[in-house]
Amino acid sequence: MRFATALIEGRQAVVLVDADGQRAWPVGSLQPDLEPAVASDMMAFVTAFPVLPPFITPTSGGSSVGELTLLAPFPRPARDVICVGKNYREHAREFTASGFDSSAASVAEAIPDAPIIFVKSSGSVVGPRQPILLHPGFDRQMDYEAELGVVIGKAGRRIARENALDHVFGYTIINDVTARDLQAKHKQWFIGKSLDGSCPMGPWLVTADEIDLASTRVECRVNGELRQSASTGQMIFDVPCLIETISACSTLEPGDIIATGTPAGVALSFDPPRYLGDGDVVEITIDGIGTLTNKVRRLDAEEVAVPPTGVALRDQSRSAAAATGRGI
Repeated sequence: MRFATALIEGRQAVVLVDADGQRAWPVGSLQPDLEPAVASDMMAFVTAFPVLPPFITPTSGGSSVGELTLLAPFPRPARDVICVGKNYREHAREFTASGFDSSAASVAEAIPDAPIIFVKSSGSVVGPRQPILLHPGFDRQMDYEAELGVVIGKAGRRIARENALDHVFGYTIINDVTARDLQAKHKQWFIGKSLDGSCPMGPWLVTADEIDLASTRVECRVNGELRQSASTGQMIFDVPCLIETISACSTLEPGDIIATGTPAGVALSFDPPRYLGDGDVVEITIDGIGTLTNKVRRLDAEEVAVPPTGVALRDQSRSAAAATGRGI
């Protein structure tokens, strides 16, 4: 099953999306006894899901997904997105060879011996069809990174790998957009990966039973050109290993999100690099989930002078994109 967060008559709601991604129904209309918070907030919904009656996808009615305003499944995650660096061998090699990698002294050290974990600000999250923002001064080396996102459904600490998948609610798509110049300047990854509008997520959340981690294809296209393509079976550290590693000393909670790393083919790997520019369209497709589409947009002087934050930023960005005809 797949669930999304949408705006319906100006109010946030969790919706059930059909298998074709064409029709959607508010979960509150399918189960009228749901608490309002559970029907409107994805984190509350994921937390409550194990004790809810089973959902059955209706065969008629509903709203057209194309006519809904979809937000990220978690429009403002309760905690920062947990990210994994260099988790595909070819990407690890291309990243180390690029000169941007402060975690390895040479290509011979490119493949990590243990998962590289960092976080991406929760405030950087935007939804499908919302813009990837180019910030003046930090807009010349913006890169895309297609990633499978893991969403935790059951809390746990010191989770053994053999039990790890029992703690997964489902999966989504994440674009770990990165300002490579900031990444190089600060010799770490948080600042360069946490600009407002640099974490597209969505278009929805698919329950774990629908994804085969052994052979799920992850692809990224920029303006229709295929740039990245790999299988999740090629990860250096698989999802159970990541959950075991992260939970070893930090409790994972429902709604926590893990971005599992990106395949080879990012912009910095080309000669010359092919960074994102104003108007570019980035499409990330993952088998069993769908496609996350976002258009790149340069912030104008007025937006930079009075920067909005959080939901206000996402709403203003969406409105501005629509008003200027630069939305998708």
